[in-house]
Amino acid sequence: MQTSVIVEALKVDSLQKLCSSLEPILRRVVSEEVERALAKLGPAKLSGRSSPKRIEGPNGRNLQLHFRSRLSLPLFTGGKVEGEQGAAIHIVLVDASTGHVVTTGPESLVKLDIVVLEGDFNNEDDDNWTQEEFESHVVKEREGKRPLLTGDLQVTLKEGVGTLGDLTFTDNSSWIRSRKFRLGLKVASGYCEGIRIREAKTDAFTVKDHRGELYKKHYPPALNDEVWRLEKIGKDGSFHKRLNKAGIFTVEDFLRLVVRDSQRLRNILGSGMSNKMWDVLVEHAKTCVLSGKLYVYYPDDARNIGVVFNNIYEFFGLIANGQYHSADSLSDSQKVHVDTLVKKAYENWMCVIEYDGKSLLGFTQTKSVGAPQTDFPTGPQNYPNSFDQQLTLPTLSVPIPLEQPSMDSGLTVGGYNNDNMPSRYPIQQQNVNLNAPIQFGGTSFPLQNPLVNVSLEAHLPRM
Repeated sequence: MQTSVIVEALKVDSLQKLCSSLEPILRRVVSEEVERALAKLGPAKLSGRSSPKRIEGPNGRNLQLHFRSRLSLPLFTGGKVEGEQGAAIHIVLVDASTGHVVTTGPESLVKLDIVVLEGDFNNEDDDNWTQEEFESHVVKEREGKRPLLTGDLQVTLKEGVGTLGDLTFTDNSSWIRSRKFRLGLKVASGYCEGIRIREAKTDAFTVKDHRGELYKKHYPPALNDEVWRLEKIGKDGSFHKRLNKAGIFTVEDFLRLVVRDSQRLRNILGSGMSNKMWDVLVEHAKTCVLSGKLYVYYPDDARNIGVVFNNIYEFFGLIANGQYHSADSLSDSQKVHVDTLVKKAYENWMCVIEYDGKSLLGFTQTKSVGAPQTDFPTGPQNYPNSFDQQLTLPTLSVPIPLEQPSMDSGLTVGGYNNDNMPSRYPIQQQNVNLNAPIQFGGTSFPLQNPLVNVSLEAHLPRM
């Protein structure tokens, strides 16, 4: 008895799926047959009605409304309907026969109604639907519910162009057949009567309940976003729990491990993360906007060479003999040596010094035309280690802004070596932001008057 009930249920389910798949085909066939029958009746019996597929304005023009902006997705109930990246949603009236916007005549000043359409309207991509077909797919609110779309439900064109106002959905799209909506535009009643202006529609989209916004992904993600804001990482899901257990809580944590040891990260996520999912996840993470924080690793006490990393520990550039070189400017032979230094930096990350990017680099690097290239060693070097050694801090081979005079001062920063002996590091002719504090060893030393030669000796606390 139980088996027969299950069989019957499966039959009903299969029948429903079959009917659902046949519906668009049947709708189209019926529409074509009705049009064919109406055509046989002749123009006189149809009161001069033209072919349903004919869209023609005055002077034979083919007038069509179009959305010129894509919607920002996903949409949530109670949230504002906006264009991509928060932009306004623009609409135009176009003469399809020329492709030009209609800027004159009464049609260019027409008032339009904004409506909600079923998501499966015009899935056949046939642009020449009839007014009746459009109207038959308009969606109204559910019984007992508020109006489905609220806000500025009309827009008036000016010289053939208009901008939508505030719009908000009050209900999700899960209750209709396609589970998706479209926005539609049509000429308001009383305007351009007798002139056919084809309506506009957006792509189909899903409207989710506002509670789903709590689980919304961010585009782009922020460095301090929780890691589940990334694609393919569900909140409180298995991947999320695995990452948290490994100490990866934010997007920044994730990106740092992608750079330093991507294979370890894949092992943490496990076999459930396919190659395709991994590619989508990493691609989304890399759209994150990085901060200006920089890290420098000096492989020896002389500090003639410093390896610069950005805030996700990605190799950013090199400081060699007082000159800064971006990662892209290095030769192949130099990159071979740098790879060794980068690996050494990862192994000794506790020795890396953190800097504010603006303080370290002064200002955004620009290429200096004709500037001589500074050579730096491409192999292991033996650097002398003297207590009294005079070291030059990083400088940039970039032009000095006219409003910022170069600094030629006897500024020294006192520090301590392993024997607690003070050493002095003079700063020589640095093209840096003179209003920014000098940072050394994690300590900031503000310049009180950078426009004159100053001599400041600051001693770091004993370690």
